Amino acid sequence: MSENTEHKLILRQLTTSDYKEVKQIMELVYTNIGGSWTQKEFASLLKRFPEGQLCIEDKGRVVAAALSLIVQYSEYGDKHTYDQIVGGGKFDTHDNDGDTLYGVDVFVHPEYRNLRLGRRLYDARKELCENLNLRGIILGGRIPGYKEHSDKMTPGKYIEQVRNKEIYDPILTFQLSNGFHVRKIIRGYMPQDKESKAYASLLEWINVYYEEKETLVGGTKRVVRIGVIQWQMRQMTSLEDFEQQVEFFVDTVSSYKADLVMFPEFFNAPLMALSDEKSPSAAIRKLAEYTDGIRERLIHLALSYNINIIAGSMPEYIDNKLHNVSYLCRRDGTYDKQYKLHVTPDESQYWGMRGGNKLSVFDTDFGKIGLLICYDVEFPELARMLSDQDMKILFVPYQTDTKNAYLRVRHCAQARAIENECYVAITGSVGNLPRVENMDIQYSQSAVFSPSDVAFPHDAIIAEATPNTEMTLIADLDLDLLKDLNTTGSVRNLRDRRKDLYNLSWLHQKEDDLTEI
Repeated sequence: MSENTEHKLILRQLTTSDYKEVKQIMELVYTNIGGSWTQKEFASLLKRFPEGQLCIEDKGRVVAAALSLIVQYSEYGDKHTYDQIVGGGKFDTHDNDGDTLYGVDVFVHPEYRNLRLGRRLYDARKELCENLNLRGIILGGRIPGYKEHSDKMTPGKYIEQVRNKEIYDPILTFQLSNGFHVRKIIRGYMPQDKESKAYASLLEWINVYYEEKETLVGGTKRVVRIGVIQWQMRQMTSLEDFEQQVEFFVDTVSSYKADLVMFPEFFNAPLMALSDEKSPSAAIRKLAEYTDGIRERLIHLALSYNINIIAGSMPEYIDNKLHNVSYLCRRDGTYDKQYKLHVTPDESQYWGMRGGNKLSVFDTDFGKIGLLICYDVEFPELARMLSDQDMKILFVPYQTDTKNAYLRVRHCAQARAIENECYVAITGSVGNLPRVENMDIQYSQSAVFSPSDVAFPHDAIIAEATPNTEMTLIADLDLDLLKDLNTTGSVRNLRDRRKDLYNLSWLHQKEDDLTEI
């Protein structure tokens, strides 16, 4: 039974009745830098910000505590002192409307330092920061170990050595291991701190869930619901027949309250069979005549069904230049487009298609997304550039004729999800079009992929279609899991890149490239 165990730890808020035990711990811990707050100062802190004063008790006895304030950090900036932050012990610097949680003190009774209570208190502070929707936590960290090295190195060099685990500092090492990073070095932060030579490391923890402004309606979504259409290539008798089939799927997916639906690459290819053109190059140019009208129809569907639509891709023929373009039709009535950048040998040989020259991240009402058409996902540089612009979901419409062609797209898409800590949704077409050369057979198994870490499915597959069967996939994507992965994942591909060794850049456009993209 718990009554007979050695410890019974409870995390709670401090009260004024805890002062005696708090004072005892502070006198033990801060012997060389002033000891404890007075009872009046302690009471003032609790009155101004009771939620921010946390402690851990063991069978009714306070054994560790963390004290905090909320400040408007711009009023102080990076060149401040500890005394300025605490208002000389008055704590009148606390600002309920501030944007930053400032860590005033963390202390643990020496008898309890083997229980990692400091980590519990830091985790509780982070939770408080998130729940209060503050930008992050700032604190001035003492570097008591510096006294042993001050004659051999600067404070900056000392902090670097601690960060590289060449030197152990009892405070800074702990803070770095808890997700804080050094923002700068402050001189004269706490003049009485002789061990640190009055220096301090200004440390910061960033709240990745911070939102600039809370909205009651239409706020940023945490969970995004998407639908992908594994589209059956079938003979169509008319444009109206095609549009009716498209609307059926938009209607179906929107009935699940989805935020976005995606169609495959060249999903309007059945309309090629309506043409009498004999050569593939002429047929694809004839198909391009439908593109503007289909796009406008999809914008109307996005508005009327309240869902964002990715119009797979369609051919565009302007000024004797043939391109493959995907449209994002938003439910607010606007649209954007992304050209396929890398054309396959078949697209070039059969159709005379050329690649575009611009890559964009697109804003939606649920966050930033990227679009890469089929072959483009096989070039890892593109997804990395999108990720550098805060893309969270990558959509890949494709058209593949054989299983090995499909597997190239699939495996590369899965790699992009892991490399860029994002979700990737892919979808293609199934069936056949006997009268359409170069589009006659299809192979597809649509899917939605995640990064590969403990918070995600064990095989990093959110959803997966039955191969070569017309169907829809509905998947919920938790964007908060991506934030957690970026800061606390088992591996952190984005943060751990060696930018001191390599970089990625977009070259200038050529003069004869398209000017509108």
